[in-house]
Amino acid sequence: MDNKNKKIIVIVGPTASGKTDLSIKLAKKFKGEIISADSRQVYKGMDIGTGKVTKKEMRGIPHYLLDVISPKKRFDVAQYKKLAEEAINRIYKKNKLPFLVGGTGFYIQAVIDNISMPKIKPDWKLRKKLEKKPIPELYKMLVKLDPNRASNIDKNNPRRLIRALEIVLKSKRPVGPLIPQKPRFKALFLGVKKDQKELKNLIEKRLLKRLKSGMINEVKKLHRSGVSWKRLEEFGLEYRFVAQYLQKKLTYNEMIQKLEKEIEHYAKRQMTWFKRDKRIKWIKNIKEADKSVKNYLILTDKK
Repeated sequence: MDNKNKKIIVIVGPTASGKTDLSIKLAKKFKGEIISADSRQVYKGMDIGTGKVTKKEMRGIPHYLLDVISPKKRFDVAQYKKLAEEAINRIYKKNKLPFLVGGTGFYIQAVIDNISMPKIKPDWKLRKKLEKKPIPELYKMLVKLDPNRASNIDKNNPRRLIRALEIVLKSKRPVGPLIPQKPRFKALFLGVKKDQKELKNLIEKRLLKRLKSGMINEVKKLHRSGVSWKRLEEFGLEYRFVAQYLQKKLTYNEMIQKLEKEIEHYAKRQMTWFKRDKRIKWIKNIKEADKSVKNYLILTDKK
């Protein structure tokens, strides 16, 4: 079957908005299987800090692209795209409905819109030059050269900023437009909507839960297994600030305050990215989502 005739459900939204729970309920009802679109859940051992779904929470629904690589190794959007496409094909072969679920908009866009990633080899001379620049300057450069990529990148992560700049400078073009002319799949895009106050409360509640569940011990364990402090900080958010706390760069309270603020900023960046995509239908609850999926399946079956 041609890709264009294949159905796929995409569920997006900011961090802590409840995408995972919603996707499992929908996958249960509509005979689906789930592919994670999260740039950190691909790493083994990074469970609590990324909010990785547990076996119990999966409720028997197969999940793909969790725990695929060691955190000591590099993983990029091109690798993600390849693995996600393989997972989608496996799901289709089982006559199931694929659900692509997560908050990493760039990964989702690469898969659904079939963005061909420029195969740019590392330019060590350029990297050395960029490494000398302050992080805010790197981010400003990226905003100017590739605003789409800048809108969904961790602006405090020098490694990702340098790689994004390396791609755009060497290929002489930004990484693809936000919405191409011909989408790859007949995709239904659902966005989980929360008002700012509710999302702030959800972020705070989830952070405290993760700390109680052993997030600090998880970071200690990763470091003991050979993941450097520098590498842990590169993962951003929970891993950056817990690593800084464990190195005594921050007090416990400073870690929580900075982390909460940074997660809120990250959620805003995610929403900036998603709001640009007019394909997304924003839903408030399971009832609206259920109705949207049902209507979509009926309409696409008629075509």
